[in-house]
Amino acid sequence: MTILRLAWRNIWRQHRRSLILITAITLGVFAMVALAALARGSMEAQLHAAINNLTGHIQLHHAAYRDDPVIEHGIAPPSGELLKLLDGPEVEQWSPRIALPAVISSERESAGITLVGIDPGKERELSFIGSGVREGRYLEGVEDRGLLLGRKLADRLETRLGKRVVVMSQGADGELADRGFRVVGIFDAEMQQSETAYLFVGLKTAQKMLRIDNQISEIALRSDSHEGLEPLLSQLRSVSPDLEALDWQELQPMMKLMAGMIDAILVIWFVVVFLAMSFGLVNTLLMAVFERTREIGLLQALGMRPGLILLQVLIESLLLLSIGLLLGNGLAGLYIVWVGDGIDLSAFAEGMEMIGYAPVLYPSVRISDVVTANLLVVVLGILASLYPAWHAARTVPIEAINRS
Repeated sequence: MTILRLAWRNIWRQHRRSLILITAITLGVFAMVALAALARGSMEAQLHAAINNLTGHIQLHHAAYRDDPVIEHGIAPPSGELLKLLDGPEVEQWSPRIALPAVISSERESAGITLVGIDPGKERELSFIGSGVREGRYLEGVEDRGLLLGRKLADRLETRLGKRVVVMSQGADGELADRGFRVVGIFDAEMQQSETAYLFVGLKTAQKMLRIDNQISEIALRSDSHEGLEPLLSQLRSVSPDLEALDWQELQPMMKLMAGMIDAILVIWFVVVFLAMSFGLVNTLLMAVFERTREIGLLQALGMRPGLILLQVLIESLLLLSIGLLLGNGLAGLYIVWVGDGIDLSAFAEGMEMIGYAPVLYPSVRISDVVTANLLVVVLGILASLYPAWHAARTVPIEAINRS
């Protein structure tokens, strides 16, 4: 307790210098935690957009479908053990789909797209299209004869709500399958390319057009979380060994790579910020040691062991770090609460939507990031304090007392 009281007194001898250092540590910890929350929020938003963009958490296909998405690589609708698993508690929502390349033509233009036949009821809670319709109406059932078109594609085709378009694809017999549809809904998507990549029709309507009976292209599903999907994947592969079961990380490898990059960038950011703080910490402790050289020499002459002097300087460092950590974490917490309703980036919305960013950024706090930042500051702070502490401990008593 005596050493602790002495260390506390020493750090306030030059209170201005200590306050400047505490401010630097506070701002450094605030920058670490706040930026980590914003980076995680941005990553979560992109991941949500990717999963919501027809990916889901897991998809089931014919083994050759992803390499060659043609009608011959379809699958039968789920039944037996697979259907029982999909309807079980491990799966929150699932939906069968047809997803095949097609061509859409309006009165003026044509474009290549992916024809997606959906079960509107199941798809509502599974992907963006369930809440993406901004004009007109959503599909009313699997036999709905209407068509949902992306806003960007509608502009490109120079068509609009209520107009008729023609969709063409390859039928089950290898012949051209085409059908006229009326545009009943215009949708917007978080990822702008989705507005030009997909059009949506009722599942049964697509099957009749393509003459494929009950065949589907894929089954997409959501679990309660995008993490920890291995047990569910194992079960799906066990009950349907003839199908390819892939999670979002395999379906969207770029998102997995970006998540790993965010982890690496945050660690680098933490280290850079700490290095900036460490210069102030070492300088402050060295100045304190130099100013107290005679006092340290006198304490050694009175019998205080060098180890206790080293411990005293380390405790001074730990006190400064603790105060800075407490204030920095508190300031970061207040900031995150303040921006908890989201940071409006709508001024850049169009450019951001093109790369999958939402116009509102919500911070996302991970306890692991906060713990990592705090441990890094404490551990590296103590390591940075070892040199001033060692310098104080090796002071020669007689030389120190006689120093003017």
